[in-house]
Amino acid sequence: MKERGGDRPFIATKAGRRLAPHVAQGYSRANLNDFVERSLINLATDCLDLVQLHCPPTEVYYQPDVFQVMEDMVTAGKIRNYGVSVEKVEEGLKAIEYPGVASVQLIYNIFRQRPDQLFMQEAKRRGVAVIVRVPLASGLLTGKMTKATTFSKDDHRQFNRHGEAFDKGETFAGVPYDTALEAIEQIRPFVPEGVTMAQFALRWILMESGVTTVIPGAKNLQQAKANSASSSLPPIPDKTMRVLLDLYNREISSHVHHQW
Repeated sequence: MKERGGDRPFIATKAGRRLAPHVAQGYSRANLNDFVERSLINLATDCLDLVQLHCPPTEVYYQPDVFQVMEDMVTAGKIRNYGVSVEKVEEGLKAIEYPGVASVQLIYNIFRQRPDQLFMQEAKRRGVAVIVRVPLASGLLTGKMTKATTFSKDDHRQFNRHGEAFDKGETFAGVPYDTALEAIEQIRPFVPEGVTMAQFALRWILMESGVTTVIPGAKNLQQAKANSASSSLPPIPDKTMRVLLDLYNREISSHVHHQW
């Protein structure tokens, strides 16, 4: 941060991602303190704006001592806020019962609509920020992939389609590849002229007032600018939103709704 110069950015990071094995016992006071100290050193800063527990096992959300450690680090001035990154909606709902939790990061997109049912409203009621990850379902919702698309061996879209390495919901949002491709062709006619499917998918997310920010990936500056432009697009018509919900219920829900 010191080398970067200019205005200080908002610094958000995670804790727990490097745990091996990734088990609840790893979220100890000693480990969490070590994670934060390492980030402070690596980022050359004296305080982190947001530290998110990285998709901890479900039982961690039922361990108040873990959240007390985070509170203690706020008191010590090492972090300003803390939150969680979750796999399941229920984990997010449990996390926001702790009054100090400032944010929840979760998967939410046209193929993962379950957060709409309760979580978004509850997070908004409690004043908790919602950070949306995997907004384009690992690139599926760019509309650029086909049955002939191939991925390198070190790409999770190749090696984790069935959860071989980590939660399969992180890859293609947990939707079977061919099923998703068929659904995308049903979405395509509703994308306005002059708008990319990726922008349309991001605009769909921003239709939810409970969303604070979205973190799509970008390989270059052009993609980053195109992603950002989605926030300036007109609202998606109610009729189209209903069509997308019906598509989810009809084609996608059975694959994802009761898993995450």
